[in-house]
Order: sequence, then structure tokens, then C-alpha cells
Amino acid sequence: MNELCRNLQLEYVDMYLIHWPFKFGKMVSSMPVEKGVLLPLDIKSVWEGMEECKRLGLARGIGVSNFTSEMLEDLLSIANIPPALNQLEVNPLWQLKKLREFCKAKGIHVTAYSPLGASGTRYGENKVLGTKVLQDIAKSKGKTTAQIALRWVYQQGVSLITKSFNKERMNQNIDIFGWSLTEEELDEISRLPQQKTIIFASIVGPHDVVRQIDAGL
Repeated sequence: MNELCRNLQLEYVDMYLIHWPFKFGKMVSSMPVEKGVLLPLDIKSVWEGMEECKRLGLARGIGVSNFTSEMLEDLLSIANIPPALNQLEVNPLWQLKKLREFCKAKGIHVTAYSPLGASGTRYGENKVLGTKVLQDIAKSKGKTTAQIALRWVYQQGVSLITKSFNKERMNQNIDIFGWSLTEEELDEISRLPQQKTIIFASIVGPHDVVRQIDAGL
């Protein structure tokens, strides 16, 4: 962590995350990975290291990503400092209501990645932006479909990570404040059929621990 901060020319980072609840046994240059390369994570020793980073002031907060409720329970049972957040795929087509409620009950904030369904990536799809319910709401409010999806995430009490290389869309992504979705619109979105975009087994391979993550997220 000291080396990371030096490379970034920072004294500390605001948030330091465990990206996946597994590890690679060697350097990986491509995916999927072969059997024996992907290994279970020794969460106790890893989290002790994370806690030390926070105690040393190298990280303001520590958290996790792609952790199921069962994995969070295991972590909370051994943690002296609980995770501040869990970063998950959350969007109108993958709402993860039960897991978000679990995190809230445990005081763990949720941050959404792929709030627009990772459109434009090799593993993403355009289904969120192509959802007619969202398109109709956008038309009625004079907003873009992306703005409706992002505003929905925000109104769930979830922070979000989105990106664009297009300046106009960057400005649109920021313009989700000063207006809100109605209760009727929120209810309509809550009834959308659910379909997960990111299946980890299709990215890193159908390993047992990966299947466990896919089943719990």
C-alpha cells in the first residue's frame, strides 16, 4: 500500500477495496483462466492487512466488491473494522434488493458499477438503455434513458460509478439532481424483469468459487 500511494503520488486513498473475493495464484494476462490459477481468498489475513492500512492512515476507508451476503457474514464475524462499502452491479435490470437491504442493515454502503449495464464493453449489453419502460419515462420527463437509470440508482440510496469518453454524455450523467422520479415511476421500474449483465463465470471461467459468487449476486 505504501508503494501504491507513492506511485499515485498520494499520502492516502479515500477507499481501498478487495475487488473480487478470490485470488489468482500467478500473474494473469488473459481470461478465462485455467483451473488451479484461481484460488479461494484467505479473507482473514487479507482483511487484517486492509485494517492495518486504515490504522496507518493509508486508506480513509476499506471495503469490498462483489461480496455475497454469506461472504459478508463471514467477513463481519472476524473483522475488527467492518467494511464501509460493497461495490456491486446495480441497475434497473439488476436491482439486488435483498442484498442491498442486507448491506443497509449491517451499515455497509452500496456503490453501483455498471449502472447502465456496461454498454459498450465486451461483457456488457445495451438492455438497460433499450428498456421501453425507462425510455417512456425519459420521454415524459424530457430526460435521457441513461439519466432515468442513473437517477433510479441514486434514489435507492446507492452511489454510482459511470464513465463516458463523450463530453455531452458526461454532462448528462451529472445532470441527475434537482429532479426526481415519482413513486409511480419507481414502482414501475421495481417491477422490471431482472437480468444480470455480468456473469463472472463467463469472464474468468466456471470455477467453483466463481459460481458461488454468481449464484449469490
